[in-house]
Amino acid sequence: MAVAGSGGAGVMTAGEWLLDAAARAGLFGLMVRTSGPQIRGGEAAALLRLATQPVATLDDRFDLLVALDWLNLNRFVDEIPLSPRSLIVGDSDAGEPPAALLQTGAQLVTLPLKKTVKAAGGGWVNMIALGLAGTAAGIPAAALEAALRANWKRDAQALQANLAALSQGLALAAKLPAHGTPLTPAAATAPAPSGGPGGAAPQRWLLSGNEAAGYGALRAGVRFVAAYPITPATEMLEWMAPALARVGGTLLQAEDELASINMIIGASYGGVPSLTATAGPGLALMAEGIGLAVAAEVPIVVVDVMRGGPSTGIPAKSEQSDLSFAVDGLHGDAPRLVLAPTSIGDCMATTEWAVQLAEALQAPALVLNDQFMGQSRAVIERPTHAAQPAMRLWAEARGEPAAGGEPYRRYADTASGVSPMARPGTPGTTYTADGLEHNERGIPSSGAADHRRQLDKRERKLERHDYGTRWADVEGDAGLAVITFGSTTGAVREAVARAAAGGVALRLVALRLLAPLKPELMAAALAGVREVLVVEQNHGGQLLRYLRSRIDLPGRPRGLHRAGPLPLRPGELTQAFVAWASTGPQATMAREEAHA
Repeated sequence: MAVAGSGGAGVMTAGEWLLDAAARAGLFGLMVRTSGPQIRGGEAAALLRLATQPVATLDDRFDLLVALDWLNLNRFVDEIPLSPRSLIVGDSDAGEPPAALLQTGAQLVTLPLKKTVKAAGGGWVNMIALGLAGTAAGIPAAALEAALRANWKRDAQALQANLAALSQGLALAAKLPAHGTPLTPAAATAPAPSGGPGGAAPQRWLLSGNEAAGYGALRAGVRFVAAYPITPATEMLEWMAPALARVGGTLLQAEDELASINMIIGASYGGVPSLTATAGPGLALMAEGIGLAVAAEVPIVVVDVMRGGPSTGIPAKSEQSDLSFAVDGLHGDAPRLVLAPTSIGDCMATTEWAVQLAEALQAPALVLNDQFMGQSRAVIERPTHAAQPAMRLWAEARGEPAAGGEPYRRYADTASGVSPMARPGTPGTTYTADGLEHNERGIPSSGAADHRRQLDKRERKLERHDYGTRWADVEGDAGLAVITFGSTTGAVREAVARAAAGGVALRLVALRLLAPLKPELMAAALAGVREVLVVEQNHGGQLLRYLRSRIDLPGRPRGLHRAGPLPLRPGELTQAFVAWASTGPQATMAREEAHA
């Protein structure tokens, strides 16, 4: 379902409280935010999908659209696909809906929304939408009321007016024609409105990808954040500011992105795990600082919540178009870690892992989140793995230089490539940490031997590290493999399941570690694969180009990619997968295997 309206109508509030109510009723759900081109205000829509099992992507069409008004709603026609089985509910006094909506064949029902809320005591019209949409989805009235009460931060008199508006929404829902099958909440597992029986905490979480990433950073030990606000990463910073204060950390709003990256390098050099969050334009400005962190081997984490580009691009829409810059964008040979979470819940685990890797390998780690996950909210199962704070390889404290008078070697050419890092101020361990090439002691050097030795060392420590099984999700053993990363994983995974139900078996490889790209791990994941299809959300097929530049992919690798802001949907992907499997050499081999 979708709730849409102009600025100030409370669309996002209605969507978030509807998702909250669904969680209280034992349901799972996803809410994606979309808005117009302006930075503040203007039209917006909350796009929701509710289900009895976890969901990580929007569906192919919407069953219900509740429009609080029609202002500029035509901008969302492509993002809210409707069908003749869909229902549009609008205010009878708001004029005519956009013609493009009616051309879908969806049924239009007009109701006196604003007049009804005024008669009910002057509450908010979005509370009528909350009651109407929630009831249509099958969410119990008690859960809807509990969500309203739990989120209300204003005076009691206004609360009563909006409770009345909610009740009017429940009543109006009874007038709606059938437009879909209401969900049956899992009442047996649903927590009570207070949070659970006896006030116990519910076993599911409701959070955004930005919040999940911030929490993962805290779990790993990040205690300093410096950043400059930028859409769509700002909510991560807003969430982390008070959270850091509660655990003894600090967030500083810098004057720009250059200051942000340099501040976290300084803080990390001093021994405090540090992070910044930005979007594509800010990441471009941070390139020189990231290069400094590579050369000086200072661990930092940069979370890039990708958006449509280039330049200012489309600030409030999602696109996976920073990949090429993240893996290859720095000057010189500058190996770095690049990771990408595969879901809103995975934003926590992957950001936590990024901090751990950065600290262990003394290298910058870039986390490629995106607007779809960062600003969307989801009901997820409560994570069960314990927090594992990052560990830094500190050098043993020494009051004097090593035996024989050998000076301290901060950048010692070790077998692993990771050199012990002295705590600043430790006697006998003074060294220079800057961007100039240097020898093992940190003394600037332009010698070819020193340069080659340090280049090899910085590359070796990332290449030889054991990343375990977390580097990717590899599912299935079919001879046709679909490779993807980031937020497209949810739609791809659902499409793979739909294709399997139709008799087309596919293997899924959802990459989480993008750099370094491990050839031996990729070879194992693709063992027995005849053909590969790479799915991503950008214009140029950046992941396909990157994979082909690093490894030999089996067969004739193909790409399926589209620029944002429209998300890839499970239905269109399923059709593409089935068509791909039915053509070319791989189809002939599959038929021969089936015949045999």
